[in-house]
Order: sequence, then structure tokens, then C-alpha cells
Amino acid sequence: MKVLGLLIGCALAAGAASIDTFLIRGADVYAVTGPVMQGVSVLVRDGKIADIGAKLTAPKGIRIVEAKGLRVYPGMIDSATELGLQEIESVRETEDTGELGQFLPQLRALDAVNPASEHFPVVRVNGITSVMTFPSSGSAGAGAGGGRFGGGERQVIAGQAALIHTDGWTWDDMAIKPGAALHLIFPSMPRGGRGGSGAPDVTPAAVAGGAAGGYTLARQTYEAQIASISQFFDDARAYQKAKAANLADFRTNLKLEAMLPVLEGKVPVAITAIRASAIHDAVQFAAKQNIKIVILQPRDLKQTAAELKEKNIPVILGRVLALPENEDDAYDSASTLPAEAYKAGVKFALGTFGNEFVRNLPYEAAAATAYGLPYDEALKAITINPAQIWGVADQLGSIEKGKWADLIVTNGDPLEIQTQIAHLYMKGKEVELTNRQIELYKKYLNRP
Repeated sequence: MKVLGLLIGCALAAGAASIDTFLIRGADVYAVTGPVMQGVSVLVRDGKIADIGAKLTAPKGIRIVEAKGLRVYPGMIDSATELGLQEIESVRETEDTGELGQFLPQLRALDAVNPASEHFPVVRVNGITSVMTFPSSGSAGAGAGGGRFGGGERQVIAGQAALIHTDGWTWDDMAIKPGAALHLIFPSMPRGGRGGSGAPDVTPAAVAGGAAGGYTLARQTYEAQIASISQFFDDARAYQKAKAANLADFRTNLKLEAMLPVLEGKVPVAITAIRASAIHDAVQFAAKQNIKIVILQPRDLKQTAAELKEKNIPVILGRVLALPENEDDAYDSASTLPAEAYKAGVKFALGTFGNEFVRNLPYEAAAATAYGLPYDEALKAITINPAQIWGVADQLGSIEKGKWADLIVTNGDPLEIQTQIAHLYMKGKEVELTNRQIELYKKYLNRP
């Protein structure tokens, strides 16, 4: 009986291992970081890319995926979403995108992710294998999802954003990098228009005439907010020193403990800063605090690109197919941002900042090519660039030996809307390409 049990156990183990071990044969491979390889095979072993070549021989007993005439791309990455944290915007009980309090660095978005969310299968069908999910949308404008903060208190540090796969039984299964960034919503001076960076709309007449307290009061409020953030960082640094000194009366503080990876340079701060003044002040703040930052949703790149390039600060651009931020902006101001960033030498990736448009991520990248962005750079903006920005380029973002097999097999260019995805893999495991919409389509197509 013991021998039989051992044999059964070995058989089950072998069967489980074969799930993420296979050979994709005869495909055109678009590695992103190198030239297109035509008619080659990709060997995946234990969920990782083991080899790529035209003359690969399938090991005995390995599963073969015939892909002649098909293409293989790395899975796409959306760098700013609320996936898993919000189901239906108008139903409060399905939202978990904000908490009470201004400084909440200890909160992890990952802990609130719902793996059963209907949004995940919707985006998988379009080839999106990974997303950054943020604990708060972080803006009152620029298509960020409406600035949904917990309670009536404006959040400043909303918590830790997580880089996750779009499939998994539990949030732990889905995690790629649980604390990929700390989300800081930077204050900004109010001005007329649609707002931004969490600042309320204030008309020029109100600012000049004193209806909202005037410019002086607005400036004082802004400076007080900056001072409050600086004080919190100073408190965290004092906590860091006290912990290192191993004082007898030292007590753990969860908020300040969560700041240590930021102060040590291990985790970047993702700063929502839309307008030029906020971007400039955020860069200066980062230099003063000696922290790594990523700018979210910058819209005034022409005024700030040189500074961002000099400081080697990457940015996450919002939706390309979005309305202008202010009434006097050019109609295509959002659409031209990727090309502006590329020409200025600023590292960038794309994010959809919400849930509604995540499925359209490849088409947002495609739209940018119509406004001057080279095609190769558009593809990088949703693959290798975000992997580099979030510190996982050794695992994801391109098709290279040793990386996880996060792959999509398509019948054409994934940035074109008519392209169909034949297979999708995460860590070498094939994920079923279906969702609620497809199931409903089949249901009513086959009704009596």
C-alpha cells in the first residue's frame, strides 16, 4: 500500500508540474526587448521561459502548443487601476478604495483585493496579465476615477499599491509585488478648470476677489499641507533612527514602520501630481527627502519634461483617449503626451486610473501612435517599461530566458481591436479566456 501511495503521489506531482511546462511551436515571437523572431519555439518549464529558438526539440512527453501563423507577446501591464478593490462604483458596499485618515502608509491594497471580481476576466480577454492596483484613485480630475476618498477627510498618503496578476484563487496567489509603491497624493494650488491632484475647483474670480479666501489664504493652506507631509517624513526618519538604536523604550508604530522601505530606497513613492507646479514641487520634495518617486498622471509635460529627465524620474500617463484637463487646453492634449514624453527622453508607462477602461489598455497605446509615438515605444509602454518602473523587469515585461512565462498568443497585432487572443499564460499556467459577457453571449445565442 505504501508503494502504491507513493506511485500515486508521484503521478499527481508529475501531472501538476506539467501544467506549467510546455512548448509553443512555430510562432513569431515579439520579445519587445529585441528583434522579432519568426517561426521559432518557446520552451516553458516550471512556469518560466527556459529557451527560445528555431530548432528546439520538444522533450519527451511535453505538451506542445502548435502556433504556426500565430504570434507570441509578453502579457500586458496596466500601471494604474483599482482592480479588485472596486466592483460597482455606484454601490458603496462593493468599494474598498479609501479609508479614514490622512496618513495611511500601513494599509496594503493587496489585502483588500477580491480575486473573484468580474473585472479580472474582462481584462484578461484583452491580454492584460498584470496590473498595479492603488488604494485610492488619487485625483479629482484627469480621468482618475473621481477622487473617491474614504469619508470626508482628504487622504495624503493613501497606502501601498500592489502589482498583481489578473488571475488567482487568493490575493496571495495573485501578488507579484505586494508593496510596489507608496501612494502620495500631492497637494496643489487651486485654479480654474476641471481641477486635479485632489484640489477643489476654484474660479479665477474667487481666488482674486477673496470669495474663497483669496490667493494668500490658498497659498498658506498649500504650504501648510506640504509642511504636514514633510513633518510625517521627518517623524518616520526619527522612528528609523530610534529603531536602529535599539532603545529600551522603543515601541513599534505600524504607520512609521511602513515608511522604512521608502526611506531606505527600496520602495518608490507614486505621487499624483498633475499640473506643472505640483510636479515641480514633488520633484523638489523628493530631492529634499532623498526618496525615489514615480509621477502619476502628469499633464503639463512640456513645462516639466526637462526636469524629470534630468532627475531620471519616470511617469505613469493616464488615458490617451481622454478629454482636455482645462478648457483652454488643446483638444488632443492627452493624446500627445506619450509622444512628448518619448521625445523628451522621459521613461513612461500607461495606466487607465480606474476600472472602466482597463480592458482598452492596448487600444490606448495604439491611439498614441496616431499622435507621434513610434509603435515599438507604444508596445513598451504596456510591457517592459512598467516592469522596469515597478522593479520587476527581471521577472516580467518581455520574452527572455529566465523570466516568468506571462505570455499571450494571438492571431495578429494585440494593439489592433480585431485581433483575437488564442492562449493566455501567467507563470506558465494557461488561463481560460472567458468572462460574463462572453457567457451571456453564448447563452442567448443558443437559446431555443
